[in-house]
Amino acid sequence: MGALDFLSDYFSVSTPKKKRKPMQTVEIKVKMDCDGCERRVRNSVSNMSGVKQVEVNRKQSKVTVTGYVDRNKVLKKVQSTGKRAEFWPYIQYNLVAYPYVAQAYDKKAPSGYVKNTEQALPNPNAPDEKLTSLFSDDNPNACSIM
Repeated sequence: MGALDFLSDYFSVSTPKKKRKPMQTVEIKVKMDCDGCERRVRNSVSNMSGVKQVEVNRKQSKVTVTGYVDRNKVLKKVQSTGKRAEFWPYIQYNLVAYPYVAQAYDKKAPSGYVKNTEQALPNPNAPDEKLTSLFSDDNPNACSIM
C-alpha cells in the first residue's frame, strides 16, 4: 500500500481546475437609436458564457450586464456590433459632494448623473467638512447642545 501511494504521487493525472470569475455587474454606455440596435447589442452580449442578466436602457444609452464575466470581454463584444461603446462614466449626482464642478458636470449625461471625477469628491483634509460633521445628526459622537 505504501509503494502504490508513493508511485501514484508521481504518475497522477489531474486536470487543473479553472478559477471561476467573480460575479459582477458591468455597465456600458452605448449609443443606440432604434429597436434593431438594441436587439443586436442585447443578443451579442446575452450569448456570452457566464452572462446571467442583460438590461438595456435605450433612453440612457446604457447596457447593464450581470454575471460571471470579464468586463473587458463584454466591452469588446459590444464594440463588435459596430456601436461606439465605453464603460459607464457617470455616477448619481447625490453621491458626489460637488456635482456642479466644471469637470464633473456634463450636458450629455442622463438626468440625475454626473461624471465620476476626482474634483467632485471632497478633500479629506478640508476643515469645513470636519466642522460640519461635528454637529451632524448622523454622527453618533457629535456634540449635542440643547
